[in-house]
Amino acid sequence: MIHLLYTVIFAEMALVMILLFKTPLRKIVIATLDRVKRGRGPVMVKTVAGTVFVVLLSSLYSIIEIQNRAIEAGSPNPTDQVLMSSHMLEASLMGFLLFLALMIDRLHHYIRELRLLRKTMEAAKKQSRSLDDGKNGGSEEIKALGEEIVNLKSKIKNLEFECEAKTKEANAAKAEAEAKRK
Repeated sequence: MIHLLYTVIFAEMALVMILLFKTPLRKIVIATLDRVKRGRGPVMVKTVAGTVFVVLLSSLYSIIEIQNRAIEAGSPNPTDQVLMSSHMLEASLMGFLLFLALMIDRLHHYIRELRLLRKTMEAAKKQSRSLDDGKNGGSEEIKALGEEIVNLKSKIKNLEFECEAKTKEANAAKAEAEAKRK
């Protein structure tokens, strides 16, 4: 049992290290954890974790029982000492195993959440850039339109002067034509 616990703990430690550092394996591990968390995976993980927790409680109970026997007898028996150290090792390894499993779960959750936050932040940055570009383009358009307005106003004044001049010429020609008729 102890060899199995050590193997699982080292595997979990390797997973934690892979999740902590950005390596090519990290994407694969995250994808695998995503798949495990779908379907029947969570039920199976909870069942295994519950079983390990019950065995942990059993080891703790055995430790307490051995300690009570040692207190009643007055001095600890060498066999009880070996059993107690074995149970303590198993209990500590199972506790560490459960802790690492919880740590892997939380790391996976936070990495996935961080990825989603980065995507939304990039989308917001792109949107703000496009709005800034629109504002800058809008201000350039406003300047261009302002210059066009100034040009058109000067053309209107020129046309008004021409219109007045032609009106005067027309009135003078009309007056001349009436003078010739008489």
